[in-house]
Amino acid sequence: MTDRFRNASIIKNTSGLALIEFAYTAPIMLGIGLTGMETANLAVAHLQISQIAMLVADNASRARESIDEADIREIFTGADLTGDAIDFSPNARIILSSVEANGYTDSRKGQWIRWQRCYGGNTKFSSSYGNEGDGRYNSSLAAGIGPTGKKISATGSTGVNFAEVVYDYKPLISGKIFGKKVIRYESAFVARERDDHELKNGSLIPNNQKWTCDKYRTIDNPPS
Repeated sequence: MTDRFRNASIIKNTSGLALIEFAYTAPIMLGIGLTGMETANLAVAHLQISQIAMLVADNASRARESIDEADIREIFTGADLTGDAIDFSPNARIILSSVEANGYTDSRKGQWIRWQRCYGGNTKFSSSYGNEGDGRYNSSLAAGIGPTGKKISATGSTGVNFAEVVYDYKPLISGKIFGKKVIRYESAFVARERDDHELKNGSLIPNNQKWTCDKYRTIDNPPS
């Protein structure tokens, strides 16, 4: 029987072999390709969130002599533009804190958060290290703010601008590839040539339009 079919045309016909091979390999190659695209998108998101954290803290530290509520809006506008490609503003939260020594020399000595401003529509996140006014009259922030072992503190009359940026990652392909991801970065810069770290309001912005941390607003939907 084997000899009878050895020369049959159906045995010799291999015209569909490539199609069969493609049918087997296509799902595998597609899966690899989509995973690669999602990996690249996640890496870009990490890079941009890191850049936004540095941008916010650095720009807040560049305001010389004094810093104003109007400066805060400009800083958050820069963050919005930087993160536009990853739909940053509605899915993120920025917490910008000004940290100083509280001036005590006794057991109350430590750091305090003079002011704090926030940006972004994500309501799930708040500061991991404290709120405006914390440490003013006690040593609750004796070591400064930041993660354990990496706390940041101001010395003398200096002020440190500390930015926390948290972002709910939005997958490009599917959330099933990496699961739910929250990207978080922090950055701190010492204020340059500025001894007065009070947040001014020379532009007379009404209280309800300030970027306080009880509001979850974006540049496209500002406080009002």
